[in-house]
Amino acid sequence: MKFGINSVLTPVAIALAAMSVTASAATLRVANQGDALSMDPHSLNESLQLSVTGNVFEPLVTRGRDFKLAPALATDWKQTSPTVWHFNLRKGVKFHDGTPFTADDVIFSYERAKDDGSDMKSYVGQIKEIKKINDYSLDFITSAPFPILPELFTNWLMMSKKWCETNQATKPVDRRKGIENAASFRANGTGPYRVRERQPGVRTTFVRNGNYWGKIDGNVDEVIFTPIGNDATRVAALLSGEIDVMEPVPVQDVDRIKSNPKFKVMQGPELRVIFLGMDQKRDELLFSNVKGKNPFKDKRVRQAFYQAIDIDGIQKTVMRGAATPVALMLPPQVNGFDASLSKRLPFNVDAAKKLMVEAGYPAGFEVKMNCPNDRYVNDERICQAVAANLSKIGVKINLEAETKGTYFPKILSRNTSFYMLGWTASTVDVHNVLYPIMSSPGEGGRGQFNLGAYSNARVDELTQKIGSETDLKKRSEMIHEALKIHQDEVGHLPLHQQALNWAMKKNVDLVQLPNNDMIWKFVKVNP
Repeated sequence: MKFGINSVLTPVAIALAAMSVTASAATLRVANQGDALSMDPHSLNESLQLSVTGNVFEPLVTRGRDFKLAPALATDWKQTSPTVWHFNLRKGVKFHDGTPFTADDVIFSYERAKDDGSDMKSYVGQIKEIKKINDYSLDFITSAPFPILPELFTNWLMMSKKWCETNQATKPVDRRKGIENAASFRANGTGPYRVRERQPGVRTTFVRNGNYWGKIDGNVDEVIFTPIGNDATRVAALLSGEIDVMEPVPVQDVDRIKSNPKFKVMQGPELRVIFLGMDQKRDELLFSNVKGKNPFKDKRVRQAFYQAIDIDGIQKTVMRGAATPVALMLPPQVNGFDASLSKRLPFNVDAAKKLMVEAGYPAGFEVKMNCPNDRYVNDERICQAVAANLSKIGVKINLEAETKGTYFPKILSRNTSFYMLGWTASTVDVHNVLYPIMSSPGEGGRGQFNLGAYSNARVDELTQKIGSETDLKKRSEMIHEALKIHQDEVGHLPLHQQALNWAMKKNVDLVQLPNNDMIWKFVKVNP
């Protein structure tokens, strides 16, 4: 129905319109195996954290339903010279407290994201400086030519300079040290949803931002996010109707939920690779019975671990087929994947034992393995299977599995000898794996998540060049060389690409993105 400027609504029509709005509004109850550990979008570079806070805060550049780059707080951008990107900002945008969003907030968010306490340094590490042209226009100057800068911005979320200064939250909280401030519990973004109530580890309630600048395709007015760590409890909550959406679905329950006519399961490949890392820097491991030396500095030991792991067995028995073994630190869907390097070293216990003997550890050794139990699909069970595999070459694994709330602060401070991590290339480009994971730890977020400090000068050199190279042939050749060096040196132990499994009531329509982001403004709850 359309009304002209002279149309008059009767009281009955007004009442019917109000009823229609109320009927279309919906509450979405979401459960995940873990919680977003903070509302501070710069405090932890972890997918669930960024997925949740990404509904409250926004980046300059986002990804749409088709996962392609799309304007967000920036309306357009272009590379005006090899080291300069010009961005125009969206006018009329306000933070949840009514403060206008301007270039000053972008510059503030840049300084904040590169601060020592930030976990987002690798997203802004290529930026040398930002020049403000006016309130809605900026130039980003990069240290070297960097053609994929917009792709890097999709997870860098904007914060209010005024709000942070007023609330003594100008620096991000450092999850490694357990530090918290106002931004840990409260949020003031520009996004489609606001934080109404925050109970860490219990429940967080979000409500629709009535002054949102953009379009909200869905009809969800309220989101109740509840962490439920126990798989069986999470599934029971869905089947009993207590929640509307859950992820991840335990692989053993996928078929059961699929067979229930009241529910549906969404599945697809995730961009995440699950891998194991080893401390290759310390002269003596923090948590091992080997004294005076570090066995992980020896490639033969790293390769022995690799070849002792029965990845096909893990895929079949632990993951029930919901994973694809990988030989590289990135999946085939990421730009730069090299199929010629995608063959794993063979699972061979005898070869692994021989390597251990050659390295001087015929009887093996003890080492502590750190593992989360509520972050990745079947994470603790994978670690248990790895420990059982390694016992066959004389390695005794002292497994320490714990909630991600304590796990991440520990391993991100490099207080580990042997650990599990999952990584999603958020830019969908190999550089976002080479730079934060495979490069030597250094300035600007380089190697920030290379927690075992694997280091190769040639890989570092190639990574820098790959970031700047526009000739696709030359870039591919450099990518091949860097990946092969890392693979030949067994810099990390890649395991598998895990699959996405979301379950929901039949009347809930979601958009599932390969980076595992759940965008609430796309969700529709049907009658």
